[in-house]
Order: sequence, then C-alpha cells, then structure tokens
Amino acid sequence: MIKSYKRIFAAFSLSAALAVAGCGSAKPSESNGSMNTTNSKVTDTSTAAKLKIKTSFYPMYEFTRQVAGDLADVENLVPAGVEPHDWEPTPQDMAGIADADVIVYNGAGMESWIDQVLDSVKDRDLKVIEASQGIEIMEGEGHSHSHDHGAEGEHSHEDEHAHDHGAEGGHHHDHGGLDPHVWLSPALAIQQVRNIEQGLAEADPQHKDAYKANADSYVSKLEALDQEFKEGLKDSKRKDFITQHAAFGYLAKEYGLTQVPIAGLSPDQEPSASQMAKIIEFAKENNVNTIFFETLVASNVAETIAAEIGATTAVLNPIEGLTEEDIAKQLDYIAIMRQNLQALQAALNE
Repeated sequence: MIKSYKRIFAAFSLSAALAVAGCGSAKPSESNGSMNTTNSKVTDTSTAAKLKIKTSFYPMYEFTRQVAGDLADVENLVPAGVEPHDWEPTPQDMAGIADADVIVYNGAGMESWIDQVLDSVKDRDLKVIEASQGIEIMEGEGHSHSHDHGAEGEHSHEDEHAHDHGAEGGHHHDHGGLDPHVWLSPALAIQQVRNIEQGLAEADPQHKDAYKANADSYVSKLEALDQEFKEGLKDSKRKDFITQHAAFGYLAKEYGLTQVPIAGLSPDQEPSASQMAKIIEFAKENNVNTIFFETLVASNVAETIAAEIGATTAVLNPIEGLTEEDIAKQLDYIAIMRQNLQALQAALNE
C-alpha cells in the first residue's frame, strides 16, 4: 500500500518536476560537478562541454564511467547502501533525468519505474541506453527467451506487479518473471559495456574513438576476470550452491554451476515454511556447509537455515549497490567479483 501511494505521488509530481527542469538544455550540457571519473582513460582536450549521464544503479554506473572516462559527468540515481529492486525516483530525480543527455539502465525488468519515466521525458532530447539489449534473458524459473526490444526506446517488459508462479511461495514483484541479473556474469558484463559504448558514441559521435578505447581497456579487464572464473571454478568438488537471493543464475550458467535459491528474484521475498524445509533437506542430503547471503538485505533467512544444519554463512554479493564500507575500501565491480569467486571456491571445495 505504501508503495502504491509512492507511485501515485511520483506520477502526480512528475509534471511539476519536469517544469523545474525546463524545456531543454544545450546538449552536451555543462559539467554540474557530479560524480566524475578519475581513471586514467582517453580524455578530451577540446573545450566541448561534457555529457550529463544518469545511471540507474551501481553496475550501470561503473560500466558507464569506465566507458565515458573524463568525457562525461556520470551520476548514479540509487544512493549507496540502498537496495535498488524497489527503489523509485523522486520528483527531483525525474527532473534530473529530464535535464540529462543520456540515461543508462539495465533493463530486463530490473528498473520497474523506467517505462513511466521514459514516457514522461519522451519529448526531450534524451539518449536512452538499455545495457541488456540483445542479451538472452532467462526466466526466473530457469527458462529463457530472446530479449530484443528492437528500436531504441521501445519496451516490451511484462507486468512488473503480481506474477503468480502458481504453487507455494508465489513470487510477488518478481521482475515480471524475468531474471535481470546479467551483470553477474563477466561475459555478459562485456556485452553490456559494448552496448553502453555504442550508445555513448551515438550520443556524442565526436568522441566515439575515445569511448571505444576506454571500452576496449575495460573489456580487457573483464575478459581477464572471466578467465579467472573459468579457471577457478572448473575443478570444483561440487557444483551447487545455496543462496538467499536468486541473483546468480547467469553466473551459474556461465561457469557450469547450479544455483539453489532460498527465495526468488527479489531479495525481499520471504520463503514459505515448506520452501525452507526443502532447502534444509537438500543441504543435508548434499552435505552443504555454506549458506550464502548478500549485502543490503537482512541475512536472517540464511542464518536460520545454517543454524538448522550446522553450516556457516558467507557473503555472495549481487553487486546491486555499494555499501559505505565498500566505498571506504575503494572496492569496485571487479574487486567484488573477485571476492565472490573466492567465496565460491571456498564453499564448493569444502
């Protein structure tokens, strides 16, 4: 109910917010002092104004800033420490989007608010980049279908609300049944980076070579990460792992593993008593000694199961956002993915 009121308020406030943003600004627009990249990438020596880019949540921010280098001001919409699945933009966020040159989002149902926002700014000169464009998106049940929206800005997301999977533990607010967590496969992260590169080159053709050079540099690091996962997991004693949130389907598929989720695609889902019992039975039968939970959400479900079977808990990070601790340690996508690899190696070789 609270969420419904939030959505009504957001929709009601949208016209006022867009009026604040004005009818348009010069594009590319001037730098506004937003979070800027400081990496040593190809930079622009001309006096051209920088692109203003908004990104939906942390992986999109990280991939975009790596491609943009010093040619853009990149701002992330979801604040640090906030779980992004149920986040919705405020009127101020909407005004900022309307004033931007580019917005980058994941797609595949991750951002339940995106269609409303894009429809509201459709008359503005806003470049829209869907990072999962062209990637084969899996169903939450493990099935998959082609995810290709065709022309930019055309969306065919399923209803983001009640998506009943039938029996016990029906999945509510479950991304329309689609699994959006493609960034957790380094191989698919590469495709997302390339989609972002292409979009920025279209938004700012003058610097397409710089965007390509930046993307090439980052992709080489992602390719090395992909190889680390392949080598690090290929000889694991076991192939299945239990996780609180069903976020690791793409990672599991890419590296020959089996994800056994306690709950569904949304981290706030509570498993039923029978689901809990089945997970406990599976863990006992397969001698599972580690139950994974994640950052940004409560770990009580994983801890309950671990206590029941005498197992330990460990973090497997879906990298949906950075915590304040992550920021203090200057961790980024690649560093956290390496932590995930180490956690998986430990759990799969007990």
